[in-house]
Amino acid sequence: MQENKLYKYSSSPHVKAKRTTRQIMVRVCIALIPALIMGIIYFGYMAAVLVALSTLSAIASEFIYLLITKNDFKSILKQFDFTSCVTGMLIGLSIGVQTPVYVPIFASVFAIIVVKMLFGGTGKNLVNPAVTGRIFAFISFTAVMTGGWVAPAIGSLVGASSINPSTGATILTNMFDAENGGMPMVSNLDLLLGTGVTGCIGETCKVALILGGIYLAIDGIINILYPMIYVGVAGLFAVALGGFDFALFLPSILSGGLMFGAIFMATDYTTSPNTMLGNVIYFVLLGLITTGLRVATGIETVSFAILLMNLFVPLIDKFVLHKPFGYVKTKKVKENKNG
Repeated sequence: MQENKLYKYSSSPHVKAKRTTRQIMVRVCIALIPALIMGIIYFGYMAAVLVALSTLSAIASEFIYLLITKNDFKSILKQFDFTSCVTGMLIGLSIGVQTPVYVPIFASVFAIIVVKMLFGGTGKNLVNPAVTGRIFAFISFTAVMTGGWVAPAIGSLVGASSINPSTGATILTNMFDAENGGMPMVSNLDLLLGTGVTGCIGETCKVALILGGIYLAIDGIINILYPMIYVGVAGLFAVALGGFDFALFLPSILSGGLMFGAIFMATDYTTSPNTMLGNVIYFVLLGLITTGLRVATGIETVSFAILLMNLFVPLIDKFVLHKPFGYVKTKKVKENKNG
């Protein structure tokens, strides 16, 4: 006689979403295409090569890991959800075009194997794989990741002087430089469009990132309020630290990888809080930490801020809870002192 088994996953009621993880991740890939196109226009074919290598390495790492753990190829292909594709694209877009080809490969392999698969796969990772992969590359290959930045093919549109790429410096290096009046060497328009701005492949053109974010927001993939909180708080904190000079606001939010990280990395479902209040706390702290570390170090710190806050998400979820379905707050009955 066969024993009946009861498998209990969670208590009712159950909510079933129409969208699958695969559908969501495909949309994220689509949202990254404008940034990729602008990266290729600004930095040439090597931008496409690096992103392709990063993406293929991430996908291959997931397939090889699953094959080694005795999964058959057909089931792997059937269950493929494009999360590794998104991770690879994010890593490729978050490095400079001067980076050697082996860097994105190592970063993607580390992100998928160590950060994602060893923790159980999609939805079980403690920190964002793309963020951690980029930090791994930054720490392991600091010299090639931070030096020799390549100037974009399209120079400044307003005649402002861009930073000399041979120095290996980016806009953030001069953001709080007293000799430069605490301001970057390019205009806000150049920062917005990415013209004349050295930096990573996918983070230079903010218009492309904003378009991708709007697409995700309209499609219901992300809540646009959260990236706006992150960017806004980071900009206002920069103003406060700069002696309440509001001229620092736009350069602060348009420089570096702030928008890239806010839209595509910090909003990761797995590594962000489960409640609206929890997300507000999370993104406010992200803005404060990012700007604080930027001022303290003089380098881009978005990845480090996101990684740090990822570790605090379980703590936020522990104390900021959902209201139980159907919950009605009980009213306290006043005791009758005379009775």
